[in-house]
Amino acid sequence: MIDGVEVRELQVNSDSRGHLVEIFREDWSEYDPDPAMSYYSLSYPGVVRAWHRHLRDQVDYFVCPNGRIKVGIYDDRDDSPTQGEVNSFIIGEHNQKTIRIPGNCWHGFKVIGNEQAMLINFPTNLYDYEDPDEERLPPDTSEIPLDWDEQPY
Repeated sequence: MIDGVEVRELQVNSDSRGHLVEIFREDWSEYDPDPAMSYYSLSYPGVVRAWHRHLRDQVDYFVCPNGRIKVGIYDDRDDSPTQGEVNSFIIGEHNQKTIRIPGNCWHGFKVIGNEQAMLINFPTNLYDYEDPDEERLPPDTSEIPLDWDEQPY
């Protein structure tokens, strides 16, 4: 696992009405207690939203309550013990997890399957519309050794 990446299995509480899943709690020790904001994005089948990273100490928390996504994380931090490593995870409605992503690692996701997917993020920094904290690379960059179509194991 890349240094700073954490994965938490989420408990799905089901009954005859549907289900409820807690996706963030301040008493979960592996999470920063105060997200600065939250948002969701809806993406269509096959869409890749990658690659980007943050340079101002932001941490992201990805959850996919609807659909399925492949999350990719690449560590190219000079001072990291896991420099050069790639992690990928399949998460979604049948595999509920929260993934903690150090923002200074490259990260993104691809919608897999035939359904649209919803991603919820709880970043630790507010988005600055005047001075966005984002550096970007295209999804198919040769700088990151991840094949979006390969299944992670």
